[in-house]
Parts: sequence; structure tokens; C-alpha cells
Amino acid sequence: MKDLLNLAPWDRMGRALIGLVLLVVALTGGATGIAAIVVGVLGVVLMATATIGVCPLYMPFRFRTRA
Repeated sequence: MKDLLNLAPWDRMGRALIGLVLLVVALTGGATGIAAIVVGVLGVVLMATATIGVCPLYMPFRFRTRA
């Protein structure tokens, strides 16, 4: 599992922070309608990738921010 991790700690923190902000915007009425759904889903995805330390979009390109 350790070799699957492709996010550096700074990348994980940035994703978690941005994901949290997006979730707050979606849940407090900062966005409405379809925009709220899109922003909320994006926030959840960013929080999930920050939590597990793996970005599936990095894998096909063999991109890693983790040394």
C-alpha cells in the first residue's frame, strides 16, 4: 500500500483545506442548485484523496508529489 501513495504531505494538506472550504460553501448556501452539488462533490473527492493519500488521476501519468 505504501508504494501506492502518491501525494506529499503538503499536497494532502492543500487538498484537505480546499475540500473543507468547498464543503462549507456548498453546505452554507454559498452556492445553490447544480453548482452546490458540483462544489459539494468536488469537496468530498478532495477530502477523500487527502485522507487516503492517493490521487487516481495521477496514476495513469505516473505523477507523484511524494518523494
